[in-house]
Amino acid sequence: MGTTTRRNASAMKMVGALLALYRKEAGHTQRSLGERFVIGEEQIASIEQGRRPLKPDLAEQLDELLGTKGALSVALSRMPEVDLVPLWAEEFLDREREAIVISSYENQVLPGLLQTEGYARAVFRSRIPALDEDEIERHVAARVERQALFHRKEPPITCFVIWEAVLRDHLGGKGVFVEQVRHLREHSELPNLAVQVLPLARTAHAALDGPFVLLETPDHQRLAYTETQRGSQLIATPDEVAILTQRCAMLRSQALTPEDTRDLLDRLLGEQ
Repeated sequence: MGTTTRRNASAMKMVGALLALYRKEAGHTQRSLGERFVIGEEQIASIEQGRRPLKPDLAEQLDELLGTKGALSVALSRMPEVDLVPLWAEEFLDREREAIVISSYENQVLPGLLQTEGYARAVFRSRIPALDEDEIERHVAARVERQALFHRKEPPITCFVIWEAVLRDHLGGKGVFVEQVRHLREHSELPNLAVQVLPLARTAHAALDGPFVLLETPDHQRLAYTETQRGSQLIATPDEVAILTQRCAMLRSQALTPEDTRDLLDRLLGEQ
């Protein structure tokens, strides 16, 4: 994502530089500090370079270990707000950009990675409290920019399972609907990408608890991500990730095949 999606990039680099300074003064390497908090050398390096946000709980622990008298926590609390990407979603987006495998189930809106500009605009215009037009356009640009991962030299293997009710919803009006379905149909032909619709009237459903995303990182760490109305959770615990992986596998067996999904999309376009 570019500067439009992370308006506090300079502040993140400043906090990272402070951490690097305090770490060195305390006699720690990035590796020794990462091992102390079981997060690894790479994550410490990413924070110090301003590529990954320092989370409040970790800032408090670092202040205590490094004897910085709350300096990191105070600096973090005074950072400019990220008004496009909430702090709790930033780590997920970092991991999404580098993922080699992405699996997603949606039952509320179409996955952000598959949204057209028109559909994304309709999503953000539905926000309560309402966003102004400038905010909406910045959000739309950031969402579309995420889709660049499909055009990497080695794009991730991706699988999207979408509840049919979401597919049939005319969010944004008929024109947006037609454009969005055509966009899905085109993307369903991309290599390494599968779109499957979970039909209405199924007698069994493996994900009644709601939508989720599964990621596999380049170093083969498996993560899961879930969202609620006002927050989210990035899950790294193997047992918890395994449960959602099992649900995803069952969902794919309950959904239409990619070929049958393409037939459904063709029928929806033919009805317009």
